[in-house]
Amino acid sequence: MSEAAISTGIAQRYATAVFELARDGNKLTAVEQDLDALEAALAESADLAAMIHSPVYSRESQAAAMAALAAKMKLTSEVTGALGVMAGKRRLFVLPQLFAALRARIADERGEVTADVTAAKTMTKAQQDKLAKALTASVGKDVKINLAVDESLIGGLVVKVGSKMIDSSIRSRLNALQNSMKEVE
Repeated sequence: MSEAAISTGIAQRYATAVFELARDGNKLTAVEQDLDALEAALAESADLAAMIHSPVYSRESQAAAMAALAAKMKLTSEVTGALGVMAGKRRLFVLPQLFAALRARIADERGEVTADVTAAKTMTKAQQDKLAKALTASVGKDVKINLAVDESLIGGLVVKVGSKMIDSSIRSRLNALQNSMKEVE
């Protein structure tokens, strides 16, 4: 079994536990806000990112750091408890996968699906709303846009919803043209 598959399996178990506690306590929105805050903290703090991956820190120091972070950020008891258990079992390295798995469970509970959209330039809120509306009509579920910008696309969009991918970028059209020209040679 690959390391990624093991990490995903571990994250899925923690995500299920946190999700069920949050759903039973009617705290899904609060837990989602916790995820936003934790993801931002992880992205902004190289020290935090190093701490969750480094074997140098003891279980106790990781647990103390996570407890202090949870208290400072005023995280829900469900997320705080999960962080404590994960630190105690040296499982903090799966936090990114936990965030993804938990978001997927929450979205599924709400009948939502996330579309990963990569655009050549930043889209306005109105453009994102229009795209979300079009995707909702196509997919049949509420669509939440997860936007990334990649200027190498030159123009257009790459949209991934579940296992479906729509690539309308200029870069992919140029690549297709280049490949068809190679066949002519």
